[in-house]
Amino acid sequence: MSRPDFALKGGHILVTGGSRGIGRATVLALAAQGALVTACYVNESEQVESLRRELDERGAQGNLVRCDIADHEQAVRLCADAHRTYGPIDGVVNNAGVISHLPLADLPPQEWRRIVDTNLTGMYNVTRSVLPYVAEVASVVNISSAVANHGMPGAAHYVASKAGVMGLTRALAKELGPRGIRVNCIASGLVETDQMKAVTAEGRARYEQLISLRRMGRPEEIADVVLFLVSHAARYVTGATLNVDGGI
Repeated sequence: MSRPDFALKGGHILVTGGSRGIGRATVLALAAQGALVTACYVNESEQVESLRRELDERGAQGNLVRCDIADHEQAVRLCADAHRTYGPIDGVVNNAGVISHLPLADLPPQEWRRIVDTNLTGMYNVTRSVLPYVAEVASVVNISSAVANHGMPGAAHYVASKAGVMGLTRALAKELGPRGIRVNCIASGLVETDQMKAVTAEGRARYEQLISLRRMGRPEEIADVVLFLVSHAARYVTGATLNVDGGI
């Protein structure tokens, strides 16, 4: 099924965590729309190289930059490099995130900080750093998780960080709206990414029973909603959290 044209051709979109999963699907979806894409990743990997090859094969305009968004200075350099390469930034997709599973009694402070620093502080770092470079009208899309609404045992640090993303979204929508910057959030459900490979068949069956559509989501299905939110089609949508979870 082909995607509609969201009139993103020539627009410049910055995507964090762009080498795998939802981020990768978003980069490729934006490139297919003719957008100029700056995407960052934290470590060199085969996923990064294969994404470069795929963008080249498509003749797409994509600039892949190594950046740990948990480091404010790296985020500042990322945004400056993006502007220098492709000009004003029309949209930001704050997608980069990490997860681990530990009960609270076994959760050390350094692991709490690692998760929160990437998932929440990283969004602050990028969004703050991009402000000098955004276009007159721009869109920010923050990727959160359905667990922020429902909770999950053994992942208090992850759930807290993703709930923080929702609050950050609402606050920034109020603050940045007068500047012409829309800020929205996607609460993603269970999606077929690398993180799901460790789940047993029994675990998958149990998860699928929780989902109204009785299946996991695909990264491309999250990317489709990102396209809508960064586009002019969502020009009067801000401060919203869209549940894209198959009906958990």
